[in-house]
Amino acid sequence: MGKFTLPEVPYAYEALEPHIDAKTMEIHHTKHHQAYTNGLNDNWDKLPTEMQGKDLPDVLASISTVPESVRGAINFHGGGYDNHRLFWNNMKPNGGGAPGSSIGDAINKAFGDFNTFKEQFSTKTTAIQGSGWGWLVLNPKTKNLEYKAMPNQTSPRTEGLVPLLGLDVWEHAYYLKYQNKRVDYVGAWWNVVNWDEVDNRYSKAK
Repeated sequence: MGKFTLPEVPYAYEALEPHIDAKTMEIHHTKHHQAYTNGLNDNWDKLPTEMQGKDLPDVLASISTVPESVRGAINFHGGGYDNHRLFWNNMKPNGGGAPGSSIGDAINKAFGDFNTFKEQFSTKTTAIQGSGWGWLVLNPKTKNLEYKAMPNQTSPRTEGLVPLLGLDVWEHAYYLKYQNKRVDYVGAWWNVVNWDEVDNRYSKAK
């Protein structure tokens, strides 16, 4: 049996409606996230023995040390596995609004205010060409929050950043409901953001 199993979504597939529909959630989780899980398991035992004992985030953070023969697969499937594990917990029914607590203060410090952050995040994430993710990250070097767009399934961890809040803009994340209207999907997603989870992740990271 592989090292990795498909993480559960912490709410029913229909719980995020009308913003994200149940069928998209089901397919996204049981087909796409499962595929990254399978791909990660297929390639994990190709890593050096000492790497196989590490946690996935640590391997992603040191991706340049992964043997070149398997680096691309670990970057893609490992990033896809970890990104989605965070993504499901980034959302909750009746979420959204402006964050409070320490994450709210940090956003205000980094971006000026929440509305400015929201506008920048939405505009830059909508503009990602092809498939990728928009991320709110913590830069451990500066201790500040930043926005970071990442291609395909590449994790911010590979650039030494701590992912806090990510939005998947691969078409499979929204196409059944929104077709090619990515801007509408991005706008709707703000209504399900789980700021308590983001704040908890930020508090642990800092």
